[in-house]
Amino acid sequence: MNTATQPFVILLVEDEITDAYLVKWAMEENRIMADFHQAFDGYEALAYLRRLGPRFVDAPRPDLILLDLNMPRMGGLECLAAIKQDPSLCDIPVVMLSTSYAESDMIVSRNLGAADYFAKPMDIHQLVEIIRALGERWITLRVRAIHESPVLPLTRKAHE
Repeated sequence: MNTATQPFVILLVEDEITDAYLVKWAMEENRIMADFHQAFDGYEALAYLRRLGPRFVDAPRPDLILLDLNMPRMGGLECLAAIKQDPSLCDIPVVMLSTSYAESDMIVSRNLGAADYFAKPMDIHQLVEIIRALGERWITLRVRAIHESPVLPLTRKAHE
C-alpha cells in the first residue's frame, strides 16, 4: 500500500515581505510542514492559480490559500470573489489573514466565500498562537482526514 502523500501546499497572498516572513516563521515555530508559495497581490495570485505565464506553468494547486485583505493592484476581497466565481478554483479553502479587525471586513469576506478570517496581531507571540490555531483548523485536520479515510476496494460486486 502506498502511504506517501503529496505535501500540503499553501499559497500565501501577501504584499508585505515582512508579514510573509513572519507567517512562514510562525508556521515553522508550530512545526507546520507545508510547501509554501507566495503571490504579492491578487493579480499574481490568480495568475498562479490559473497557471498563466511561464513563471506559473508548473505551479502546484494549493490545498489552502492565505489571503491578505489590503494589497495594491487587486486587493483580497476582489481576489476572493474571483476565486470563488471560478469553477476550477472555488473548492480551494481561502482563509483571510489581515491586519483589519473590522467586523464589516469579516462579514464581507464570509459572504464572498472565505472559509475563515484571522486578524494579524501586532505581537509576535500572538501571531504564533493564531498560526497554531490556523494549522490545527485547516492543516492538521485535513491531513488527519486523508490518513484516516477508509480504504475502499478497487472493485465491488453488484450484489454488495
